[in-house]
Parts: sequence; structure tokens; C-alpha cells
Amino acid sequence: MNPIAGCAEDLSVEWLSAALDTEVRSLSSERIGTGQTSSTYRLHVDADGCPPTLVAKFAEGDETARRAVATAHRNEVGFYTRLAATLDVRTPSFWYGAISDDGTLFTLLLEDLSPRQPGRQVDGCPVDHMGHAVRNLAALHACRWNDESLHAVDFLIPLTRQRAEFLGSLGSKATEQFVSRFGSRLDARDITTLREVAEVLVEWQLGRPTPFGVVHGDYRLDNLMFPPAGSDVVAVDWQTVTLALPARDLSYFIATSLPVAERRGAEEELVKAYHDELLRRGVVGYSAEQCFDDYRFGQLQGPMITVLGGMTSPGRTRSADEMFLAMARRSCTALRDLASLSLV
Repeated sequence: MNPIAGCAEDLSVEWLSAALDTEVRSLSSERIGTGQTSSTYRLHVDADGCPPTLVAKFAEGDETARRAVATAHRNEVGFYTRLAATLDVRTPSFWYGAISDDGTLFTLLLEDLSPRQPGRQVDGCPVDHMGHAVRNLAALHACRWNDESLHAVDFLIPLTRQRAEFLGSLGSKATEQFVSRFGSRLDARDITTLREVAEVLVEWQLGRPTPFGVVHGDYRLDNLMFPPAGSDVVAVDWQTVTLALPARDLSYFIATSLPVAERRGAEEELVKAYHDELLRRGVVGYSAEQCFDDYRFGQLQGPMITVLGGMTSPGRTRSADEMFLAMARRSCTALRDLASLSLV
């Protein structure tokens, strides 16, 4: 088994030398980011064949908390160690990864993406940045489009009816908890929409089994790193990677990232940019009309991930509350605008 550093305090020159298979002469670290299920550090490294800085990521919380998100840990380590190199999407370069058998401890060493900065969900995103991000998303989806060999990747948990019912039950409970917490700040229409989504989550998950591909699952502004200038968007935080209808990522990203009026004005252009990029990368037999219909169908991803995220986050802050409220309001409005529930 590859050695695991369970936390930043476990890092040493000797450990890093073994992990990178090179002599590390010096090492220091500083915490960055505000992750709740994982912690992230910037490492300053003096070693041959290694950049001067790397990012280290570890499991966060006590054992009970870490065990509750062990599947997410397995997904992310599995993504970087076994899947990322087969995909065209821009992700941090991978240097090292290891995880315990029970998934409660892991170590990842990744490219330091500085000076890129993450987007801010509450603020939204310029439409030109959105275009770069949807083309990056199309690159992810196109390269393994309907690839049957993906079903053999063991950490990509297959969607059976039993699993869909389990996730549907979680979604229903999370919806009522979300409404209880935020109901006084939500429009009555949004509360109704959230509950209507919860009622059909099982059948929605099982609907449209094709096309399928690798989906990020939480492709949103806070999980995208944007450069000061240019188009090199990098996707991070792959804990929710799975196999599903690719347009679910697209729907979730567009609906949650833009204020309602801006989304209404830009979504047709953004879906077209995504579809054009799929075709450019070799996807065949997928019409623009089907792509937009799948975009409509995929809108339930927004409410589902928003209520689950809002209720499973271990901490609560004002900024996090504002983020979840913005995502709920935007995604519910998009779902109504596009009559998405009529497709389930």
C-alpha cells in the first residue's frame, strides 16, 4: 500500500521524498481554502523534478464525519489515480494519491493552480467565462461518450433502482430540512418546486440512461478555477464524479451560475456552444434538439444537489447560506421556465 499522510502534521521531508520518488531537501506548508469535508494545503517544496509548490488534500473531521463521506473520498482519489488521464477535461495535474481501505483517510498531491481563483456562486459569472466553462465540460463528456468500458470502473457506483430509491429518500428528507431552514427566505413557488422535484427524483434518476458519460456531478462556479486572463478553466473537487446523462452537468452549471435574467438571455447560446464542442470532438448522432431537450430534463440536478449539499455540510456560515439560497432560487426558476418536470 502506498503511504498515506492523514493530515498536514503527518507530512515530512522523508514522507514526501518517498511519495514523489525524489530527494526532497526542504518542505513547508500553509492551509488554503475552506473545505468542510477535506482540508487543503499549499506545500513549498525544494526537490528535483518537482514544481516549487504543490497542493495537498486530506480528509477532514473526526472519524464519524470522515466515514460518512468515504464514498466521496474514494471517488476523488479514484478519479485522479485511474480516470483523469483518460479524459480531455482540464484538471489539476496529478502527482500522488493514496487512500485507506475504509476510505476515511486519503492523501492527494496535485498541481498548485495559483494565481487562478475560484468563481463565486452568489456573484454569478461573466457570459464569456461561462462559454469557456461549457466547452471544458463538453471536452469532459465527449471523450468517453457512451463508452461501455466505464461500467467496469469499480468506484463509479452503478445506478440501480435500489440506489436511486436510496438517493431519492435522502433527497426527500433533505428537501424538508432545507425548507425548514430556509423557508422564510424562499418564495412559495420555490418551496413548491423543491417538493415537486423530491417526489420524482427516483424516476428522474432512472430516466434517460443514454447517452451517458463521466459527469462531474457538482460542476459549478465554486469548483472552477479561472485564470486572471484567458480561457484555461480548471475543474476541481471530483468527489461526486459518476456516470449519468451528460447534460445534467450542463443544466446544473448554467442554472445555478447566472442570475435569472442573464440565464434566460444566454442559455440557448451556451447550450449551442456546448453542443458545437461535442460535435467538434467527435460525438455523432446527437442533434441540437436532443441536446436542448436533455438540458431541460437535466434541470432537476440543481434542486437535488442544492438541498443535499445544504443539509450535509457540517458547518453553517452566512456565506454558505447565501450560496445555497442563490442556487435554490435560480435552479427552481430555470426548472419552471423550461417546464422540466413535464419531461419526467
